[in-house]
Amino acid sequence: MAARIDPEKCTGCEECVESCPLDAIEIHDGIAVVDEEVCGDCGACVDVCPSGAITVE
Repeated sequence: MAARIDPEKCTGCEECVESCPLDAIEIHDGIAVVDEEVCGDCGACVDVCPSGAITVE
């Protein structure tokens, strides 16, 4: 499973983009988007998201 972004909670702050060691997250139209094929499920993005918009299951 890849990280999931809740677009209603995401503020587009880019903290997750900076934290992703695999460069699997980009900002599109002010919302974070995860490339599920690249995401390694490490959870680094979850730990830095100030709005709690990211989950990894």
